[in-house]
Amino acid sequence: MSPVTAGVLQLLALIAALALAYRPLGDYMARVYSSERHYKPEKWIYKAIGADPNAEMRWPAYLRGVLAFSAVSVLFLYALQRLQGVLPGSLGFQAIDPDQAFNTAASFVANTNWQSYAGEQAMGHVVQTGGLAVQNFVSAAVGMAVAVALVRGFARSRTGELGNFWADLVRGTVRILIPISVIGALVLVACGAIQNFSGIHEVGQFAGGTQQWNGGAVASQEVIKELGTNGGGYFNANSAHPFENPTPFSNLFEIFLILVIPFALTRTFGRMVGSLRQGYAILATMATIWIGFTALMMWTEFAHHGPALQAAGGAMEGKETRFGIGASAIFSVATTLTSTGAVNSFHSSYTGLGGGIQLLGMQLGEIAPGGVGSGLYGMLVMAVIAVFIAGLMVGRTPEYLGKKISTREIKFAACYILITPALVLGFTAAAMALPTPANSMTNSGAHGFSEILYAYTSGANNNGSAFAGLNADTQWFNSTIGIAMLLGRFLPMVFVLALAGSLAEQKPVPETAGTLRTDKPLYAGLLVGTILIITGLTYFPALALGPLAEGLAS
Repeated sequence: MSPVTAGVLQLLALIAALALAYRPLGDYMARVYSSERHYKPEKWIYKAIGADPNAEMRWPAYLRGVLAFSAVSVLFLYALQRLQGVLPGSLGFQAIDPDQAFNTAASFVANTNWQSYAGEQAMGHVVQTGGLAVQNFVSAAVGMAVAVALVRGFARSRTGELGNFWADLVRGTVRILIPISVIGALVLVACGAIQNFSGIHEVGQFAGGTQQWNGGAVASQEVIKELGTNGGGYFNANSAHPFENPTPFSNLFEIFLILVIPFALTRTFGRMVGSLRQGYAILATMATIWIGFTALMMWTEFAHHGPALQAAGGAMEGKETRFGIGASAIFSVATTLTSTGAVNSFHSSYTGLGGGIQLLGMQLGEIAPGGVGSGLYGMLVMAVIAVFIAGLMVGRTPEYLGKKISTREIKFAACYILITPALVLGFTAAAMALPTPANSMTNSGAHGFSEILYAYTSGANNNGSAFAGLNADTQWFNSTIGIAMLLGRFLPMVFVLALAGSLAEQKPVPETAGTLRTDKPLYAGLLVGTILIITGLTYFPALALGPLAEGLAS
């Protein structure tokens, strides 16, 4: 079987698995967030934190809950890293430096999981499991809660109430993420991923001495890192490490975990707004972009330019031989079109155009299907903008799901889409203009520029993957990327929740003959075009200086 055929078959198997999980998981999540019943363990949690899960919140109160919980999480995780040297289970590792501790705390709370350190050389069991793994669960649950709040904004009318943040947070964690993670961890252990609390072992005899390997609760952290679209690996090699991702089957399973909740949330959206066809339209938009990007990535990496690539059957540099080009390309697109950031190959070694596809996937806003929760609310914001553009074309007030999109709503949506590009391009320009940050680049020219552009694109979009040619463990990058991650995560949530509150206050608008049908293929095509055009106009100059210049020169 040729490598191309193998890659296509894996893609088809992945699509089939996602299709089988779509309906039951989407319906189940809709029931979870619509239920009025509280399980006993959930009641214990509410009592411990002093929350009333039945109290409805307007958007400012919901936002305060999101920000308060996240601020406490940052402080806790920062303190845990700074105290690592005196904690049990530290494996002899010392406290993390202040700038790196801030960067890591911001990263994991913001669902980014950017890592400027090698996990097996810096973090002990307590920080890994009691700090990082916990944030993998709750940061994902925060994103899902905000998405559900926006969906309620569309579904409800004549009220500003969006539900209860604490109930949404706990239910997302207890009823969705934990049960799937338990099953997924067993699958990964069966595939060969390790799960223990052993210490450091010296193995092998090499010219430079012995090599040290850590044990750890790897399988349990690996599954939530993918399921929650987090991405931070137990080891520096991330999902290319055989302890995290041992076999081709485990590789395909991890890609499935990355995509399953973001895609299924479109079904949840359709259920909660009372129109499954609306959910299918959003699903079709996401799937079109994802399949298109995957096909482009496989084409660029399989293309035979030069004798070295011909001999290898494609661009094999930086890719695991047990996965090959096809599975690596599928994983790469899945991780950059979501906010996952996990990698099973070295992104910096992809072809110039392949690196451009990775960058563009993040710059779209990671909405195809995007992160857990963040992908859905990002796509719904783009849906509002697409409806507004369509309304301008026909000269009538735009409507979406029975709600008028007025000046107020479009201002919230516009602010949402402007925040991340401002962070990415502003920090990239500053890093290129100053003398010290440029010293961290491994490469010069277009590829070196792409390293820095990728770092801030990944941080501000809460992705977390890296080109890896950049030495990001400096005070400049730890601080600025940390700031970009926090602002890129929580400022957009302000406008998402404000939009949700504004929509929930409206009374429903009856559908007329002039109402744009947003559940038809025509609208899905308009939405795809809107996403690509807005992104293209925003980022094309930067992409032209980096990956496009490199790709055209090769």
